[in-house]
Amino acid sequence: MTPVGGIGGLGGGVPASATDTRAKVHQLAHDLEGVFLNQLFQVMRQSVPQDGAIDTAPGQEMFTQLFDERIANEASRRMTHGLGEALYRQLAARLPADGTTEAR
Repeated sequence: MTPVGGIGGLGGGVPASATDTRAKVHQLAHDLEGVFLNQLFQVMRQSVPQDGAIDTAPGQEMFTQLFDERIANEASRRMTHGLGEALYRQLAARLPADGTTEAR
């Protein structure tokens, strides 16, 4: 996950420009969507019954979790009408138009 240290002057650094702030908010919105999709994939996978006919290989569970995480992150970046874009539109409406004024 990326740090949020320049958004709105938080983190003690130099305040980020409006375009940098919008890019960070856009990235964070899609990161949140990726977390949501990862959780969705895990719950979907748990809903499939395991009959026990085939034993799982060592490390298969970890590989499956990493695979789900990667697919969720890629899906969140490629979706143009997903939760991440909706969240970004809501948050971007509250951002200042330029880097000088605060939006309320």
